[in-house]
Amino acid sequence: MTTLGHLINGSRVVGEGRTQDIFNPSTGEVGGQVSLASKATVEEAIAAAEAAYPAWSSTPPAKRARVMFNFKQLLEQNADEIARLIGQEHGKIVHDAKGELQRGIENVEYACGAPELLKGEHSKNTGPGIDSWSEFQPLGVVAGITPFNFPAMVPLWMYPMAIACGNTFVLKPSERDPTSALYIAEL
Repeated sequence: MTTLGHLINGSRVVGEGRTQDIFNPSTGEVGGQVSLASKATVEEAIAAAEAAYPAWSSTPPAKRARVMFNFKQLLEQNADEIARLIGQEHGKIVHDAKGELQRGIENVEYACGAPELLKGEHSKNTGPGIDSWSEFQPLGVVAGITPFNFPAMVPLWMYPMAIACGNTFVLKPSERDPTSALYIAEL
């Protein structure tokens, strides 16, 4: 039986602690197991995100947007497999799973526009001898915890924009249907 681990710093890591069964809701059969992260595993993921942050946050927004364009293309090319994984663990029919993924891809498309959104604003003479401006800067390491009901769409609502804006991201998908989120992260 396959044990699904974690993706940390580009590599799969299978914890040595507790696991939980992943069920196929259409058959009730156990399709695999997921490794539940220990405190040390979570800290390792955070440390990897912290280490990646300085270089990523200083990457020009246009280059980050190109990464998102490539990611969008990978999602579209692998839509059938992602839909299959969603159905296998969540029980959605292919049509629903592909619709969920498409709504997630729309958020990736929006994140591709980050260079324009990150330009900030400048207003001259907002008061006597006063100019006003805004600039947008990355926050650092951000995290998301997602529910089981939309295993691909909800994560895609979170991390594409955060990453396109120069942040690094730690995702905790639902342990009930984590395979599609892990597969997408590997893309």
